[in-house]
Amino acid sequence: MKPFLRHVIISGTTVFFRIGWLVGCWLLVTVSVAQAQKIKIPVPDTQADSLTLADSLAQSARDSALMVRDSVFYTNLKKRMSKRKITRELHKLLFHDMYNSRIKAGDANQDVNQIEINPFARYRGRIISNVYIRRLEVFGPSVYDTLRQPRSWLERFANRLHADTREGVIRKSFLLFEEGDRVNPDTLRDNERLLRSSNVFHDARIIVVPHANSRGFVDVYVITQDVWSLIPSGSVGGLDRFDLRLDQRNFRGLAHTFSNQVSYNARDPYQQLEYRGRYLIPYIGKTFLTGQADLMQTRELKQYAVRVYRPFLTPDTRWAGSAELSYNRYPRYRVFSEDSLQLTNIRYFYNDVWAGYAFKPFFSFLGEGDDRTRLVVAARFTRTAFDRRPEVRSDTNQFFQNTNATLFTIGLSRRRYTRDVLIYGFGRTEDVPYGSLASIVFGYDNAELGQRQYLGLKYSKAHYLKSFGYLYGSLDIGGFIRNKNDLEQGVLSVESSYFTPLRTTTWGSWRHFINLRYTMGAQRFDNEFLTLSGRDRIGINNDNMRGTKLLLTNIENILFSRLNIVGFRVAIVTFANLGLASYQTRRLWQGPLYQGYGVAFRLRNENLTFNSFQIRLAWYPNIPGNSAPLRPGFEGVPTARFRDFAISAPEIIPFR
Repeated sequence: MKPFLRHVIISGTTVFFRIGWLVGCWLLVTVSVAQAQKIKIPVPDTQADSLTLADSLAQSARDSALMVRDSVFYTNLKKRMSKRKITRELHKLLFHDMYNSRIKAGDANQDVNQIEINPFARYRGRIISNVYIRRLEVFGPSVYDTLRQPRSWLERFANRLHADTREGVIRKSFLLFEEGDRVNPDTLRDNERLLRSSNVFHDARIIVVPHANSRGFVDVYVITQDVWSLIPSGSVGGLDRFDLRLDQRNFRGLAHTFSNQVSYNARDPYQQLEYRGRYLIPYIGKTFLTGQADLMQTRELKQYAVRVYRPFLTPDTRWAGSAELSYNRYPRYRVFSEDSLQLTNIRYFYNDVWAGYAFKPFFSFLGEGDDRTRLVVAARFTRTAFDRRPEVRSDTNQFFQNTNATLFTIGLSRRRYTRDVLIYGFGRTEDVPYGSLASIVFGYDNAELGQRQYLGLKYSKAHYLKSFGYLYGSLDIGGFIRNKNDLEQGVLSVESSYFTPLRTTTWGSWRHFINLRYTMGAQRFDNEFLTLSGRDRIGINNDNMRGTKLLLTNIENILFSRLNIVGFRVAIVTFANLGLASYQTRRLWQGPLYQGYGVAFRLRNENLTFNSFQIRLAWYPNIPGNSAPLRPGFEGVPTARFRDFAISAPEIIPFR
C-alpha cells in the first residue's frame, strides 16, 4: 500500500473514532438536557414601561426572569452531569456561563421581534441632559448583562492586559449626538449600528433614561464592550520558512489599528523576506473621516498608499468622499490570454478623488418609509499613469493604457436595518440592511488610445421577512462607448442571494444559504478574464477555470450548534459550489461543470477580533490539473458582510 494512501486510511480511522466518541458523549448531554427541561418558571410577557439607572445597566424585569429560568436550568444540568467523571469533564468543555442568559444575542430562542422594537421612539423630541459612557470588560459581562463576571483567572488576566477604548475617543469620534440635542430615534439606532460595525467593539447598546421629575429631559447611557484587540498569528514551516503577524486593533485605547506581517522563505529565488503593514484611524475627531496608510513589500506587489475617506455612514449623512494616492509595482504580473500565461513587470501611479452629497428628494418614492430615502449626486476623478508596462497598441495590451476618467452618478437610496442573530456571526447582534438602490453612472475617459464615454446602470433591492427569510437581488450593466457606436469593456452582472429564517432543532439552530451570480463580458480586452478560482467561489485556487462569462452557485447549510469549546461557538457547515466558465466563442453550457462539495467545522469567539477559523474536508472531482481531489484544510474565514444600499463613489462596474 502506498504511504500516502496508508496515511489517509489511518487518519480517517482516527477522525472517525473521535467523532464517534464525541457523538456518544453528546447523547449523554442530550438526555441530561431533556430531563432538565422539565423545570418550568413563568416569564412575564411585558417589560416595565420605564427603566431606572440600576435596571438599565443590569437587566429589565423580563430579562431577569429569563436569566433566573436559565440559571436553574443550567444549574440542574450541571448537577446531573457532575455525577460521572466523563460527563463532568464534558460539561466543563462544552458549556460556558456566558450563554446562560437567553437575552444574550445568539440564542435561537431569543425573541428577535422584541429586539426589533425601537426603544427610543417614546422619547422623541426630549432634550438630552447628560451622556454617560459605560465601558465593559472584554470577557465576562455583556451589554445585556453588565453584572456578569469573568468565569476564570485567564479571562480576568486578559481583561487586565487589554486597554479599553478611551471614553474621550468614544465621545469625540463615535457618537452622532451630544448633550443638548433632542432625541432622534433613528439617530440613536443608527449610532448603535455604527458602533457594532466597527472592528473595535464586540457589541454596543444605547439606553435612554427619563428624568424622574421632568418629562422634557433624559439621560443617555452608551454601553460598549471591546473585542480583544492584540492578535498574534502566523505559521512556521521551519527555521528557513515562517510567517508571523501581529495585529493591534485598538492601539493604546485610541481605536487605531496597527497591523504588521513578516514572512520569510529562504527557498524563494525572487524575494526571501516580505512585509505588510497598515495603520488605520477609524474616525478623525468629529469629522467621521477615516485615515489609512499601507506599506507592502512582497514578491508579488510593492505598494505605498495613503487614503482618507468618509462613506455615507447613515441615511442622515450629507457629505461623503475620499482621496487616495498610491504607487504600485508588480514585478511578475500575470498576463493571461485564452491559451497562455506570461509574466511582465508593471509599475504605475494611481490617484483617486470623489465627493458626494445626499438630501431628501422632493418627490415621493416607494411609498411608506420615505423618511429614509435619499437622492445622491456625486463626482469622481481617477488617474492611472504607468511608468513600466508591456507595449500598448490599439489591439494589444489595451488594459495597460494610461487613463484619466471623470465619472458622475445620480441615484436614489432607501436604507433600513433590522436586527437579527446567527446569520454570519456566532452570537453578536447583526444589523441586516434592506431597501433599494437605483443609480446611473456616466462620464468619460481621456484614455491614451482615445477618448471614450462611459454609461452604467445599477439596481439592487432586498426584503427581509421573518417568516420567509432574506432575499437580495441586483442587476448591473455598463460599458465604454468609443466613436458613438463601438462598445468596449462591456459587462452584465446579475446576482441574487437568499437565506432562510432561523430554525431550532435539538442540536442547535440552522439556516440555509443560496447565492447565484452570473457575469458576462462584451468586447473585453484580450487580457481580461473572469475566474472561478478562489475560496469564495469554487473553493480552490486554479487558473484554468477562467473565461469571459461565468455562472456560479454556492449552497451552504449552517448548523449553529450548542457546542462551546473553551469559549468558542461551533457551527457545522455543509456546502456545494457549482460553476461554469467559458469564452465568448463558446456557449456557457458547453463547458465542464466545475464542482466542489464538503463539510466544515467552523469556530468563533465573538469577543476576539480575529476571523472565524474552520477545519474543512472538501472534494473537487473535476478541477483541471488537480492531483488531490479530496482536500483537508485548516483556514481562517473572513467575516461576511451584507451588501448595503448606500450610494458610494461613482465606479466603473467591475468585471469579476
